[in-house]
Amino acid sequence: MATDVKVDEHVTKDSFIQGMKDCIPTLLGYISIGFAFGVVGITSNLSILEIFLLSALVYAGSAQFIFTGLYMAGAPMSVIIITTFIVNLRHFLMSLTVAPYLTRYSALRNVGFGSLLTDETFGVAVTKMGREQHLGGRWMDGLNLTAYLTWIAACVVGGLVGNWIPNADAWGLDYALVAMFIALLVLNLADAGKKKLMHYLKLIGCVFGILYILSYFMPGHLAVLFATVIVATIGVVTE
Repeated sequence: MATDVKVDEHVTKDSFIQGMKDCIPTLLGYISIGFAFGVVGITSNLSILEIFLLSALVYAGSAQFIFTGLYMAGAPMSVIIITTFIVNLRHFLMSLTVAPYLTRYSALRNVGFGSLLTDETFGVAVTKMGREQHLGGRWMDGLNLTAYLTWIAACVVGGLVGNWIPNADAWGLDYALVAMFIALLVLNLADAGKKKLMHYLKLIGCVFGILYILSYFMPGHLAVLFATVIVATIGVVTE
């Protein structure tokens, strides 16, 4: 009888509904950033359909904001694609982290898990991994699909509302994603020890230094791209 109860509890924790429930605390971030992107997208001359397709196919806040900025700046499509690819490379690392817990599922299922994994859902999954040393496929589907559909809806609603906001810059909505990443950076720095903190501050200084030098030899968007890759590599090697 006790064994049956444990099995039932385990099944409940891995259910689709439980995955949806565990996603709820992260939804405020999806709604606020997605809404901001929708407004910025519509004021950047994107259509509602284009906002929907970007949200559904790219599904990455940082990449979508970068796309909008580069698109408005008239950057070549090749630059936009390469920049988006590099910005989203972190998803490979996140997928590699959760992959060992999902090897019992088919390759197609794992493609689905990885494709819908975001910074927020990865954080929820890592917390579950650390607590239970286990991930269930139905739970991952509930977590990922809830976040995915919420993001698309928030972006589209933001685009619809954006028709009534002639200048998103005046509301600071174009700064929403930057503010979120600054907050994440501050939290990481606050949790770091003195030695790591100094290391991180040196890397931040390197970013500005290399960006300043590269800006003399290439356009600004390329300078940002190469400075990020160079300093990220330095950070990995020196860590």
